[in-house]
Amino acid sequence: MKNSYKRKRVLVTGADGFMGSHLTERLLAEGAKVSVYVRGNSTSGTTQYTLRNIEHLKNKLDEIITGNISSTDAKELVIKNKPEIIFHLAADAYVPNSFAHPIEVMETNVIGTLNILQAAKEGKGIKRIVCTSSSEIYGMTIGGSIDEEHPLYPSSPYAASKVAADRYCYSYQNTYHLPVAIIRPFNTYGPRHTYDVIPKFIELALKGKTLTVHGTGRQSRDFTYVDDMVDAFMIMGSHKNAVGRAVNFGTGEAITVNYVAKKIKAIVGSNSKIVHTKDRKAQVPKLLCNYSLAKKLFRWKPKVFIDEGLRRNIEWVKEN
Repeated sequence: MKNSYKRKRVLVTGADGFMGSHLTERLLAEGAKVSVYVRGNSTSGTTQYTLRNIEHLKNKLDEIITGNISSTDAKELVIKNKPEIIFHLAADAYVPNSFAHPIEVMETNVIGTLNILQAAKEGKGIKRIVCTSSSEIYGMTIGGSIDEEHPLYPSSPYAASKVAADRYCYSYQNTYHLPVAIIRPFNTYGPRHTYDVIPKFIELALKGKTLTVHGTGRQSRDFTYVDDMVDAFMIMGSHKNAVGRAVNFGTGEAITVNYVAKKIKAIVGSNSKIVHTKDRKAQVPKLLCNYSLAKKLFRWKPKVFIDEGLRRNIEWVKEN
């Protein structure tokens, strides 16, 4: 696996997001020639963009492509870039946003993915497309840990859009024999993450403000630290066993929201109150990863568990 990316032409969509920024850093560190596709805003004929989390990498990038991933010109921009490997992470990933804007979320997540798949189909020299799915596709789960054979019960418009994108990726691999690998990350957290429960609770605890828990707080998630998930992406982009597969990555530990709130308070030494409010729409009671396929195919396993991950995350927030 060493030197898998040296001098390879790699394109990362959504590269300035939380996960994309960490992946872009790792790819550059491993000697890849990295181009990025980031959201741009056109005003009076000029395109403006901000590299939210990767401004420090600007001079190391091969090309910065800007635009809307769901627009008609996205496909041509990707073909013109001539990547060998595409990591497709561009998405509207904040679940509550899909309650008010289901069509916009669908366009970004489904049409955006189709644009990437079409670019890979029509372009030349593509050796791998890693498509980012989500544990949210499993939705209302039917019991214990979730393996890749678990039925898909999307419980929000966001989750439904990710199911559609996930299955489009599978269909393009099946129909056109594209070298597609589908990664299904469970709830990832760490430095630079801004939405979701962990970064919100850290910010509030450091300020001594109230931590608001939706519902009982007994709902649980498989919280996976970003470094472990970057390892997973790197494997899916280079390992021969990843092609044609959809693979779960997580810790195999179900952690309740109540535990997260109390643990963050304890690590910070905060006197924040914890209060409960009404449950969120489309709340899933439990998402727990069975990562045995990742272990079998790639010998992947998580290295950082919740207490250590929270400590690292809190230290980073304090420093930044």
